Amino acid sequence: MALSAGLVHAENADRDKPMNVEADALRYDDAKKVSIFTGKVVLTKGTILIRGEKLEVRQDEQGYQYGVVTAEPGKRALFRQKREGVDEIIEGEGETIDYDGRLDTVKFVGQAQLRRFQGARLNDEFNAGVIVYNNLTDVFTLDGAPATGAKGSTGQPGAPAGRVRAMLTPKPASTPASSAPLRSSPQLEGTAK
Repeated sequence: MALSAGLVHAENADRDKPMNVEADALRYDDAKKVSIFTGKVVLTKGTILIRGEKLEVRQDEQGYQYGVVTAEPGKRALFRQKREGVDEIIEGEGETIDYDGRLDTVKFVGQAQLRRFQGARLNDEFNAGVIVYNNLTDVFTLDGAPATGAKGSTGQPGAPAGRVRAMLTPKPASTPASSAPLRSSPQLEGTAK
């Protein structure tokens, strides 16, 4: 199941922002250019916020950053990002979250859930075994089939393993603009008063 979210994209400026990470511990391997953060990890990068138990970050030779966030056992990691040009937030959770800076995608695996907020109001909600959110095309792809070795969407209300579940809120209908404002008339059905 693939859903388009319209023509609004994630904050483009997030790609050029520095990545800031807080954690209980850090192990950096300079030869492999890999940083492993563990213990109550909180990552911010522009409007992006990621929380989990473990974060592995690497950067390729072109400067693109990649990260894999793992949740504590029995919990889910969190991803949150503002969308550009509108008062809208994308928020998702999964046992594992895989961020690809080059492709600008976020993949939620294991009891995956993605929510779209307009302002503070929950607008849409998706539950699946695997959800991929493409920031460049604004397409969500949901797969109910569990990833190998992972739980499906079990644990999400109304979504048994192997199935996807979506709640979509209709957008308000736009009212056509009137060409001229209404005014009172001294006549009723052709007779003058």
